[in-house]
This record gives sequence, C-alpha cells and structure tokens, in this order.
Amino acid sequence: MKRLEGRAALVTGAARGIGREIAFLFASEGAAVAVADLSAAESVAAAAEIASATGSRTIGLELDVSKEASCDGAVGEAKKAFGGLDILVNNAGITKDNLVLRMKETDFDAVMSVNLKGAFLMSKAAAKLMLKARFGRIINISSVVGQSGQAGQANYSASKAGLIGLTKSLAREFAPRQVLVNAVAPGFIRTRMTEGLKDEAKAKISEMIPLGRMGEPGEVAKAALFLAGGDSEYITGQVLAVNGGLYM
Repeated sequence: MKRLEGRAALVTGAARGIGREIAFLFASEGAAVAVADLSAAESVAAAAEIASATGSRTIGLELDVSKEASCDGAVGEAKKAFGGLDILVNNAGITKDNLVLRMKETDFDAVMSVNLKGAFLMSKAAAKLMLKARFGRIINISSVVGQSGQAGQANYSASKAGLIGLTKSLAREFAPRQVLVNAVAPGFIRTRMTEGLKDEAKAKISEMIPLGRMGEPGEVAKAALFLAGGDSEYITGQVLAVNGGLYM
C-alpha cells in the first residue's frame, strides 16, 4: 500500500522547485494533491503533469499566501475537491537579499509577509478542518539560514527562524487533537536559484558542506514524506535538517 493512500494534501509554492518535488512525491505515494502557487496557469499545468505521471487526483490553485481570503479559499477548494484536507506543506517563499543598511523596509516586509505570515494564515485555515477531524500534518519548509543566520539575508533568515518558532507553538496548540506540526530545514539545494550561481560559487558552497555537495529537491521531498506519513506519529514540534551536515 502506498504511504499516503487516501490522504489529501495541499502544497504551497508547488509549481516548481522543492514544492513541485514534494507535490509529485506525495501524489506518487497515493495522495490527492492541491498544487498551489501564485500563478494559476503554472499551478494548473504542474497539477496536470503530476496527475498524468502518477495517476493521482490533483487540482491546480491560484494562491497568494500573504492574503487571508486567498488562503481560506485555497483550503476551501481542496476540501471541495477531495472531501477534506489531511496534510499541509507550507513551502511558498521569496527572497529579496541585501545587506541590512541597503535593505528597503518594503523588501523586509514582503519576505516576512510571504514566508512567515503566509505559513501562519495557511495553517490557521487548514487547522479548522484538521482539528475537527482530529487528524492532520502540517509541515513548514524552513531553512538552514533560519538556524545559522546569513549575511545579506536578514529578512529571509528572520522569516525562516520565525517559521521554527511558529512550528513549535502550533505543535503545542494542536497536539491534543492529533495534528502534528514539524519543520524541514533544507541547506543548499540544487534548484533554479542555485543553478544560476557561478561555478566558483558552487565549488565554495560544496567545500563548506561536510558531504561535499548540494542537496537535491527530491531529498527534501523525502523528508517531508516521512513527516506526512505513518512513520512519524510520535513526532511533533521538531526541525528535520536536510543540509548535508552544513549546520549541526
């Protein structure tokens, strides 16, 4: 039996990168998946491709996680399509990097609004269904820089550190209703963003990582699958690092 057979999941920021890998793996393991992203066209296209490859039910949703009405609407659409919602992955995130003295207030606010407030709003919307059902899994995609900090990423690091605090608080609130809340903290992962780096920069990054290489999106997806499935029933409020030993 597939590990997520009979479950319904919603993954934010799922049109590409890590989010798409998570949505694909969940669908491969039998889950019905709502693929949600800012672009309706990209979400629908990704959902169709995942359904074609896995045979699972999918829907594509336009979602702005910084807006409460959009979050409530996405959860409502998932419930309408699948009859409920068992798993939420808060993966949507943006970067607006700069040194603090050059960082605009609007750039700080934008990153916090999407990366942190977005996870709060989506968790709030999804929890209304999960707490009533007395079952749920919420997985927040944090980052190694939320644990270690990073020069030039004060806004991003703060948002990802905030996700860890949010994870632990939600875990305490929701545990009595068997809704588990955990985080995954990826290190440097090979995505469109990191592929744009120069070869010299990639080499320096690899030298920093004890395992000697950047991670793959699928490796983050496998960590999310573990937290979404039945093998993690006694785990909540934790941060699972997928960073090759970069931060211990």
